[in-house]
Amino acid sequence: MADPGTCVECIPSDQPLKVEPTGDGPQETEQVTLSQNPLDPATFVPPSPLPLPSVTIEFCDRCRWLHRATWVSTELTLTFPTPIIKAISVLPLNSEATAGRFRVWLFVAEHPPILIWDRKVEGGFPELKVLKQRIRDHIQPGKSLGHSDKKQGGP
Repeated sequence: MADPGTCVECIPSDQPLKVEPTGDGPQETEQVTLSQNPLDPATFVPPSPLPLPSVTIEFCDRCRWLHRATWVSTELTLTFPTPIIKAISVLPLNSEATAGRFRVWLFVAEHPPILIWDRKVEGGFPELKVLKQRIRDHIQPGKSLGHSDKKQGGP
């Protein structure tokens, strides 16, 4: 029987790992088959570069904004689950040059990185509703965000 904390659908098996092409970049023609034990770290392939689209949250670690960055990351993950956003990274920075920084970047295929939010430029931290709308407008313009969406007309 599986450990109660383990997802039954995610229990590794002895079956070979087959990675299908995604069509999202240089791996689009690649196909990898591993016959080794899926618990053998020697067979692990790191996600490099991160799959697209992805979000990176840069924050000043000296300002103790880790909790805010991980909260934003969690909210974005819940709003834009895989495969909409394939990776969200949290990047702590700790230098004089990055003091007070809180930036949210969006990376999409065939475009330079898009600065979604900068705390200093915007005059404060992002309201999640606004942050979600800005990201949605770039990756899924027709997607409804429900209660987090812009009000359409009305009084």
